[in-house]
Amino acid sequence: MTAAAPPKAGEPAGAKPRRPHIGSLTRRLIGVAALWITVLLLTGGFALDRVLTSSIVRNFDDQLTYVLNTALIAASEIGPDGEVRFNRPPADQRFIQPYSGVYFQVSGENADTFPSRSLWDRRLRVSDGHFDLEPHIYDSNEFAVEPLRIAERDVVLPGSNIKWRFQVAQSREIIDDQIQTLRSTLFWSFAALGAGLLILAALQTIYGLWPLRRVQREVAAIRSGTKQRISDTFPTEIQPMTDEINQLLAHSEEQAEEARRHAGNLAHALKTPLTVVTNAATAQSDDLADTVCREAALMRRQVDHHLARARAIGRRTSGQARACVWDSVEAVQRAVDRLYEEATVDCTGDRTAQAKVERQDLDEMIGNLVENAAKYGNGRVFITVERRGALVDIVVEDDGTGIPEAEREAIFDRGARLDTGKPGTGLGLAIVRDVAEIYEGRVSLEESEDLGGLLARLSLPAAV
Repeated sequence: MTAAAPPKAGEPAGAKPRRPHIGSLTRRLIGVAALWITVLLLTGGFALDRVLTSSIVRNFDDQLTYVLNTALIAASEIGPDGEVRFNRPPADQRFIQPYSGVYFQVSGENADTFPSRSLWDRRLRVSDGHFDLEPHIYDSNEFAVEPLRIAERDVVLPGSNIKWRFQVAQSREIIDDQIQTLRSTLFWSFAALGAGLLILAALQTIYGLWPLRRVQREVAAIRSGTKQRISDTFPTEIQPMTDEINQLLAHSEEQAEEARRHAGNLAHALKTPLTVVTNAATAQSDDLADTVCREAALMRRQVDHHLARARAIGRRTSGQARACVWDSVEAVQRAVDRLYEEATVDCTGDRTAQAKVERQDLDEMIGNLVENAAKYGNGRVFITVERRGALVDIVVEDDGTGIPEAEREAIFDRGARLDTGKPGTGLGLAIVRDVAEIYEGRVSLEESEDLGGLLARLSLPAAV
């Protein structure tokens, strides 16, 4: 046995140990749902933000590229003095409004820079480290108070050997405001969606676990005595559990009733021997000692009988009982050979058969049958073990006078004896029948065709 753990500091001696707190199933389910919803919304929100933001920026860049290629480069030509000029003015009036947020600039090596009027006294930075045949778009913070998005391209115009750089710039405030509005909308939309999903998950969890609360109320009603069974119908997932609870209650009631019946039977069985002993003692009978010994043996046999039943019932509940039939047969054979030297016990049959029964109970059943055969036979006992479908049969035959068919059923009653000239209490076959029925087996009496006496067939469930 393991020693009990000492009480923790602050706990009174003898106090029951606290069970570990494993939390609420509802909170677990809602917590898992909340975590999963949060992960999905964050992942989906991030992906959607990337897609929509990229779409806004791409649309903005397409507009800059269109202005660069169509409004500037396509309309540019070389003037008489070698300068760049437009054969048509840009259509966007913001190019002529100072600091309007939309700018262009044309610059070339050793040539005058041609800026838009909207630049006023500012100029766009020109980097000589690269040559762009295709539009090059980038962000710039060269104006301290106005972040820009710039599209630039290097072009050699007809009639000129100079590499001209065309630049179109626009303030990022427009797309930054659009992105900020988009992200705010996404945030509040996903927050509302997440809250709705969490509420839905909570309602679904509470509604889904509600049958368990009904089961709790039903069990409480059973404990208080207002109900005997769980009577309500439940969902498919819960109904097997309630059916098992009802079966467990029925099994407990059956065991309680069986215990009361055993107690009554034992009291009734002991009442008569005690009355005989009391009367003999009161009358100061001369054979008082013999009477006490005889009745004490009878009472001991009765107690053994009921103890055997109680042990069998207790072991049956484990559901794991199994025993090798041949081992029990050999053990009983050795014991009977010592007790009845004039009897010969032979065994044959399946040596590997196993029965769903405890070894001690199997020994007692086979022992009673073989002992009766050796006691009431003429010296020959034959035991056969055979597997028959889902059953294992233990057949015990003797060469005695047998039992008339009309009396075979009555011989199983407690105390019933056909031969009163030999010692015994008449409980052997009753014990065999009661213990066999506890293990869902049976015992029957027939006539032995080979030996001519009684054939007792004990059938028990076979173990796989």
